Amino acid sequence: MSREGVEHALRARADERDRISGDLLDLESHTTYQLLKGASLRGATQRRWAAAQESLATLWSLNDAYRAVLRDAEQIRAARSRPGAEQLEQLTELLAGTSVVLRAAAKPVEQRSLLPQKDERLTLDQTVTRMDAAFREVTSALNDIDAVWNTVLPRLDGADSDLRRIRDLERELGESADLAAQEAELRRLRASVLEDPLGTPVEQDLDRLARLLAGSRTELELALTVKAEYGRRREDLVAALDRVRAAESEARLAHGAVVVKIALPPQAQPRSRAEPLAAELDALDASADTWVLRAKRLAGLEEEARKAAEQSLATAKALYGLVGRRDELRGRLGACQVMAVRKGLAEDPAAAELYERARVLLWSAPCDLTKAAAAVETYQRAIHGGKG
Repeated sequence: MSREGVEHALRARADERDRISGDLLDLESHTTYQLLKGASLRGATQRRWAAAQESLATLWSLNDAYRAVLRDAEQIRAARSRPGAEQLEQLTELLAGTSVVLRAAAKPVEQRSLLPQKDERLTLDQTVTRMDAAFREVTSALNDIDAVWNTVLPRLDGADSDLRRIRDLERELGESADLAAQEAELRRLRASVLEDPLGTPVEQDLDRLARLLAGSRTELELALTVKAEYGRRREDLVAALDRVRAAESEARLAHGAVVVKIALPPQAQPRSRAEPLAAELDALDASADTWVLRAKRLAGLEEEARKAAEQSLATAKALYGLVGRRDELRGRLGACQVMAVRKGLAEDPAAAELYERARVLLWSAPCDLTKAAAAVETYQRAIHGGKG
């Protein structure tokens, strides 16, 4: 190598050495690396990290040998302001030759041979390539472990937060949600993730546990709200039951008014839900249930009362609608009769018989709407020559 080539190579290698040193310092200060150094690992993670540590040991050995060669080269260059041929030859051998010696690793006795183990000689470029491969293996393991921890640990923290909130709610309510098994499961999942993040995935178990804890927390929060608002909500429910009674009374009046005009099946008789719901409310007042169960029962009663009122009002409307349906059929029959007169069919015996049958059905009390509608339809087809 020329003097200029030597100077350039020394500067480039010095920069390279500083960059590698910086990367190694960053590696050692990496949060996950620091956690793993003192962690109690097992399973797949233990095996992966053990392999990474072997690569790391090789990396440091290579780095030490690499730096030693550069120190020798820098000392030779510093010895003279203008290196001569002998110094240039030495520097060329150090900077471009196989100057890095990688000592043969000591092996366990069961893996040894009586033959001497040969050291490996590498160029500086080969050494850097070998260090880079070892560095990548270590960082790959760190990235894989870090990815699991960054994904799962925040979710475990969220589940822990839910559990703490549940314990607070239990104390406020004076009741227990009986989540000892779930608490133990959460501890097991955390230990599994910390000790073997690369082992069996825990996401499904964590999903199930998180849903259960979130559901329990929601139930207890609702129970606490119900406990605080029970008096007011009970009064609202009593008022709602009064509305149910009013709606049921209207349905009964509608049934009484319509049943004399329209033939109704027995099941059309309105049935009361107000009194059974009132009895359930009284039973709830005297219940020894937990507030969680009472909250569910109260919400159920509120919903039943709402549905009962709506159903009774709908029943009344439907009953009055049957009278409207009868009147609509009467109008259709009259229109068909006018059409029959225009077509000269009013005196036709067959048409007259069909008309009379429909008229008798529609003006009978109570009216059978099904038969009456069929009779009107038959008369209409006859007037239109068999067409609907």
